[in-house]
Amino acid sequence: MAFRTITVIGAGQMGSGIAQTFAQSGYPVMLYDIDDSAINRGLSSIEASLSRLVSKGKITEEERVLTLGNLTVSTVMDRAAHTELVIEAAPERMDLKKALFKQLDQICTANTILATNTSSLSITDMAASTNRPQLVIGMHFMNPVPVMPLVEIIRGLATSDETFNRIKELAIAIGKSPVAVNDYPGFVSNRILMPMINEAIYTVYEGVAEPEAVDQVMKLGMNHPMGPLALADFIGLDTCLAIMETLHAGFGDSKYRPCPLLRKYVQAGWLGRKTGRGFYIYD
Repeated sequence: MAFRTITVIGAGQMGSGIAQTFAQSGYPVMLYDIDDSAINRGLSSIEASLSRLVSKGKITEEERVLTLGNLTVSTVMDRAAHTELVIEAAPERMDLKKALFKQLDQICTANTILATNTSSLSITDMAASTNRPQLVIGMHFMNPVPVMPLVEIIRGLATSDETFNRIKELAIAIGKSPVAVNDYPGFVSNRILMPMINEAIYTVYEGVAEPEAVDQVMKLGMNHPMGPLALADFIGLDTCLAIMETLHAGFGDSKYRPCPLLRKYVQAGWLGRKTGRGFYIYD
């Protein structure tokens, strides 16, 4: 059964990308955030993205207008009451996500599926904060969402087969490639990616090489399109740290210990592209 209404919680980089992707695929989407400034930043990001696609000939001007017509925005969460699917894309904090899921569980109809875009946190734990654990699932998009084809579909302990199959079919309907993943810290993508990024940071921390050299080795020697430190800046160093802490706590293995230099950069507010400085300096 197709979804007729979708709500995205969080108008940040991931949330706005998710909302744009669904709107481009013809789905009516409501984008929610806590205040007008956050909503306006999200809308500006979507409008800029669509304009770039038009300028590159990827979509037509008519498709751009139709996409924007599929979007509505709100700072009132109660407007999600009758939506059929909610996708949460709030910051990567379990306390915040569980509070949102508890609130959505009370607001939404009994059949609404609650999905999370978490990149590393437990789906089972989030589901336990609701009275509908069978309808809670992970739908982890990659950044930038409109471009990247992968979606990790993560089942919690109680997620039903029907919920999984509906979300998998939805991912295919919007042109994504869904991959089934079990509920472990970091899932597959970040369990592999983040330790590599963390090790790249250690090579800088220990004086093995400068950031540019590390990235050049991985691009020219390993054929990576972007070096791990440039990628960390793109993701956000605070997000990288949060995921490494989740892996470290979840597995209790010292190989997942976040590099002290990563902690220091986050403490300094050097979070990467979004703050203008990380391992590189940005205009």
